[in-house]
Parts: sequence; C-alpha cells; structure tokens
Amino acid sequence: MSFEFNSRRSPVLARHGMVAASQPLAVMAGVRLLMQGGNAADAAVATAAALNVTEPTSTGLGGDCFALFYDAKTRAVTALNGSGRAPAALTIDLVKHHNLQSPNLQFSNPYHAHCVTVPGACAGWCDFIERHGTLPMTKILAPAIALAEEGFPVAPATAYYWQRSEAKLGSASGGHALLINGRAPRAGEIFRNPGLARTLHVIAEGGKDAYYNGETAQSIARAVQQSGGVMTADDLAAHESTWDEPIGVTYRGMRVWECPPNGQGLAALMALNILEGFDLARQNPMTVERWHTLIEAMRVAFADTSWFVADPKFCAIPLEGLLSKKYAADRRALIRPDSATMDTQHGAPVAGSDTVYFCVVDEAGNACSFINSNYMGFGAGIVPEGWGFSLQNRGANFSLDPAHPNALAPRKRPYHTIIPGMLTRQVDGTLYAPFGVMGGFMQPQGHVQVVVALMDDGLDPQAALDRPRFCIEPAHAGGILNLEDGVPADVVEGLRKRGHNLQSPITDYARALFGRGQIIRREPDGVLWGGSDPRGDGCAVGY
Repeated sequence: MSFEFNSRRSPVLARHGMVAASQPLAVMAGVRLLMQGGNAADAAVATAAALNVTEPTSTGLGGDCFALFYDAKTRAVTALNGSGRAPAALTIDLVKHHNLQSPNLQFSNPYHAHCVTVPGACAGWCDFIERHGTLPMTKILAPAIALAEEGFPVAPATAYYWQRSEAKLGSASGGHALLINGRAPRAGEIFRNPGLARTLHVIAEGGKDAYYNGETAQSIARAVQQSGGVMTADDLAAHESTWDEPIGVTYRGMRVWECPPNGQGLAALMALNILEGFDLARQNPMTVERWHTLIEAMRVAFADTSWFVADPKFCAIPLEGLLSKKYAADRRALIRPDSATMDTQHGAPVAGSDTVYFCVVDEAGNACSFINSNYMGFGAGIVPEGWGFSLQNRGANFSLDPAHPNALAPRKRPYHTIIPGMLTRQVDGTLYAPFGVMGGFMQPQGHVQVVVALMDDGLDPQAALDRPRFCIEPAHAGGILNLEDGVPADVVEGLRKRGHNLQSPITDYARALFGRGQIIRREPDGVLWGGSDPRGDGCAVGY
C-alpha cells in the first residue's frame, strides 16, 4: 500500500505481562501486581483503583464499570456489567414535576441529583476479583491507597480537564474535597486525597458490603438527597453486578467481543458487520471513499442502537436479528457511495465523555479489557462528605419518553456508553487483543476505526491509535461529523461535497472528543505489542 501513516509513538513490546492505561502511575500499579504474581484480573482492579486516585475527572468509585475477561485455559470470554440503577423513587413524573424535562424528552440539566444512579464500580471490582482474581483486595488496593495518602503529581491533560470542572465542584455538595483552596490542582502539583484513601481502606478490609451497607452508602444517599435527589441507602443495599453473555461478530478472521446492552457495544458490532461487505483492504485508508464508507456504516448502526440499547430486564432486545449477517446486508444497502444518508428513524443519542479505558495481559495469556467512568467530568460533581470521590450522572442518558425502551423507570439501568472490547482468533479461539477507546458516544466509533486499522490495514497497536479519527455527534438529524486534525484536506472537501455536515479540523485539547484508547496485541509466541493513545497522559508498560 502506498500510503504510510507516521506514528507519533513506537509500540511497546514485552513478553511476561503488560498494562496500558491513561495514567503512568496507574499503569505501574497494575504492573506491580503482575510482578508480584497477580493475574490480569488482579492487575486490572489495581489499575482501576489507581486511576480513581490519579484521574478522578473521569473515573472512580462513584461511577460504573464494565469488563471482559479472556481465560487462557478455557479460551472463554466473560462479561461483567458493573453499572448501577436508578433510585426506586425516581420516575418520569417526578422529573417533570421538578421541571427537568427538555423539549427533546431528555434531562434539561444533566448534572442534577436525579441523574445520579447507584455507583456500580465497587461491586464490579469485588465481583471481578471473586470470579477471576488470585490476590486479596488488601494487596490489590495497596498501590492506590499509597497514591491517595502520599499524593501524586497531576498530569497535564488531567489538570486541564480538572480545571474545566472547577466551578461545578466548587458549587456542588462536598466538591471542595477535590479542590485545593477552592481551585483545581495544576499540572505537576501534588494532590492528596485522604478521603479516597479512607474509602479504599474500607473496601480492602470489608469488601463491597462495607461500601453498600455501611457508612459510605449512608453518606452517598445523604449527599444526593441534600442536592435534591431521592436516592436512599436501600437503593445502594439492593445493588448487584450481573454476569452477562458477551455478544460478538466475526470480522476478517477474528471474533470481536463486546458487552451486551445496556452497553452500546452493539453499535460497534453492527457497523463492523456492515463494513465486512466492503473490500476495505484494497482501499487507500486516507481516501474520501474509505472515510465515507466508515462514517455511513456508523450512522446506520447508531440509527438502530439509539432505539435498541436499553436495560434488557425492562424490554426485549432482538440481538440475534440485529447481529445477523442478513440484517447487515439489508442495512448495507442504505449506504450510497456519493452522498451522506441521515438514517435516524429512531432518533439519536447526545454526545458525552470522561471515562477511563485500560487493558491488561498477563504471562499466562489471560486478558482483561476494563472500562470505568463517572460520565461527564466528575459526573454530577456531588462528593459524599469525607469519602473523596464524586458521583456519576449516568441517569442523564435515560429517555423521558415513556414509550422509549430506554425510558426512565425505578431500579432501571440507563443506556450506557462505556464499552470494553476483545479480539480472539476465529480459527482457534486464542487471544488476539483486548482493546478499547473511551469517550462517551465516541466509543463504538473508536472501536470500529481501530479494528479496521488492525485488521484491514495491518497496523500495530500504536499506529492504529495514532491515526486521526472521525466522531459523529448525532444530537440531531444532521449528525454533525467532526474530523480530527490530520485528516487530509482532499478527504475533508470530499466528505463535504457528499453532504456531510462537518467540523474540521479539531485540534489541541478538543481532540479529546475522539477518545483515548489502549490496545495490547498478543502474538502466538507470547510476545506482547502495546499501544496507548497520544491524546492522553498514558502509556503502555511491559516486562
């Protein structure tokens, strides 16, 4: 192929184990657990906890998590849904009574306390270790506790996004705990979080029960109620994770795995099913034809998933039909090579961000694809007094249309944006790579773009992550197309001529719109190739 994309970073190679995440100190927490004899699950939870300390803008114990685990012995993939539910007393009528419904039947204020769902991360961590881990939580959480107690230098990108939430934290209940004298910490400044260290100690010693049935739960409920919400300690006590059957499709000799709804991994799988009918490997990846095809496949997938992604306990989701090759062929026929189509029959989700994705592979070949999130920068910004973490605002993704499958209802999980991905070889089920791209509704779009780069273009993990990306923001029928700095000018002009309503180029910190990803590829001989997104502060480290 004549086109060659110049990578900004070299891939990281290792043999015994590797962690890739958006914060180097969190990466080292995971590597430390691997070197102490832990497996991929142990290292993943250690990394998740350390990310709560070092990147509280995006993740933490006030949020949710999803994970895929690949077992090298059985070659089986398991899926953990660690997302929380709406309070039992929260209804659409109550939201309307408080004048929080927008004209498009969504929350008019996504940071209101009614948007706080029960945090699922703690139970997710504990349940993940109970099923797949090998070490005690006291040892797994030790690196994060040390970072919280001793302090850490805040990384540049994290400091930038922390500053953007300064006003929200300053005005929210308990938010002062995540500020220094009323302001966000600056890049390189040491930040200590004794409240979060206290929370981690409680979990290390008492497990999830100490979080959901003790002082922590009471403080969470009190903070939400003081901010105008209706969450109770009983809502937290009733929480439980679920182990779901992962969903997947075949693509170019690989099986692509995702968590099922209420997560949006379905969108990535449907788009890949559509793209499988195009000979992308024969195309120059930096031509308007290639970009148009990927964008249109993603638009068609979003048109379906904006309707079908919901809590499956509240509605039937026809997964088998949606993921069938026949249905993909029908939807592929909607794509016109010379013009954009806005197939938004069922509406479209709004854009959002602020999440951490990371992956781990251990020496035995076990792998973990893990994602943890507060949703929009510190979530709702509400911080339970004395505990050092903010509460998510995932409920903002509920529809307030009673007829919609994702309609708000008591004890229901909302449409969830965070999705981990996994690739296994179709021929024998061996591990190819855990992968993911964090960032709201960018995530399935990022999954599609990196899978195409890996499978169709043969790029290594770092080069696949370095490529410039597109992001569709389907907040309205026009679905604005955002193009990152680095997309060739002739591609931009060609897409504009095809009728795409676009913004370009997106530069500097605004590039966070395109997500931040991590990939670890495992070769049959055990050699690991790792990549970490240049749009963030992170890295991949192996040994």
